[in-house]
Amino acid sequence: MSPYIQAFILSLLPIAELRGGIPLAVAKGIPLVTAYFLCVIANMLVIPIFYTFLKTLHNLFYKVRVYQLVFDRYVHRTLNRAEEKVRKYGYWGVMLFVAIPLPVTGAYTGTLAAWLLKLDMKKAFWFLALGVIIAGIIVSIAVMTGVGILRIFVKPS
Repeated sequence: MSPYIQAFILSLLPIAELRGGIPLAVAKGIPLVTAYFLCVIANMLVIPIFYTFLKTLHNLFYKVRVYQLVFDRYVHRTLNRAEEKVRKYGYWGVMLFVAIPLPVTGAYTGTLAAWLLKLDMKKAFWFLALGVIIAGIIVSIAVMTGVGILRIFVKPS
């Protein structure tokens, strides 16, 4: 499978998102700028797709016990992490929450927080997307810093 497709798919997946996609892309030889745009676009696609799922199929899936248990746990954790920021800073809080590239603070969790807190999704999309853009920049800087440090110790052949 093409490294471009691998990075794109990884950036669509929960937990990894672009935090996994950008490093994978660079490791597979994709130029950083290309990797950045590829993974940011993929991660932004998560926002409307996941929101549409929450609005439509969630109620159907919620009748399945396993889904209900996993979802309730995820919701509880999301609200604990995001609610204070969103209540304090509004839409900017959602952006800040997504922009910090830590585990479980990406587009999925930000979209879920916006949905749970009943934010206007058209407006929230732009703040979530801005958070994804900032997270992508931070991850790209971290990847290039890591590559630079690695080059000090390992000379390319």
